[in-house]
Amino acid sequence: MSKLPSDPEGFIRANTALEVPAMVPEFRLWLATEYVPIWQATEAWLEEQNVDPPYWAFCWPGGQAIARHLLDNPDLVTGKRVIDFAAGSGVSSLAAVRAGAASVVANDIDRLSLVAAGLNATANGLSIETSSEDWLAGTPGAPEADVVIAGDVCYEREMSVQALAWLRSHAAKGRLVLLGDPGRNYFSAQGLEELGRYEIPTSLQLENRGMRETVVWRVLPVS
Repeated sequence: MSKLPSDPEGFIRANTALEVPAMVPEFRLWLATEYVPIWQATEAWLEEQNVDPPYWAFCWPGGQAIARHLLDNPDLVTGKRVIDFAAGSGVSSLAAVRAGAASVVANDIDRLSLVAAGLNATANGLSIETSSEDWLAGTPGAPEADVVIAGDVCYEREMSVQALAWLRSHAAKGRLVLLGDPGRNYFSAQGLEELGRYEIPTSLQLENRGMRETVVWRVLPVS
C-alpha cells in the first residue's frame, strides 16, 4: 500500500509550486522546482513525511509529449473514454479532458500521485476520475476504454516488460494505445509506430541532458 501524509493536499501545496510545463503552457501544475522543499528531499525526509518517491512532482518528458500530442490532435480522444496508466502528475489526463474526451481515468498505484493529479485538475478548472488499482496485476485488456495513454513507463526492466504487454493487450482489442518515451533504458521501438516527435527541455538534475527528444508511439497488437 502506498504511503500518505496526514494531510495529503496540504503536503503537496507546502512542498511544490504551481508551475507551467515547458511543452504544455496551457496548464499550471503543482511541481517540484529548485525553490521548494521536495526538490532537495532525501529518502530519510520522505520516510519521515510518510511519502513514497515523489515521481508525481515532476512533469516527465513522456507525459508532456503525450499531452502536447493530444492537445494538437484532439480528434484522437474527442468523445472517447480514456485511461491514463501510471499518470503521475496527471498532465496527460488533463490534456485528454481539454481535448474533449468523454471521460478520463488517471491511474497510479501511488495514492499521493492521484491527490496531486486531482489538485492539478482543480488548478486548471478540469475534472478527472482516479484509480489506484494495480492494472498490471489485473485481467489483460482491462479496464474498458477507447484510448489508453502512458508516459515514461520504461525506466525499469520488469516494469517495462509488464507495461508493454499490458498495453499490447489493449491494442489487441482494437483500442488506440499511445506511449510517450524519451529513450529510457528499457524502451524498445519493436512493434510500435511513431506518431510524433518532440524536443522537450528538461532539468540536468533529473535527466542527463538539457533537452530530451521524446516520441509518441502507437502500440501495435503484436511485436
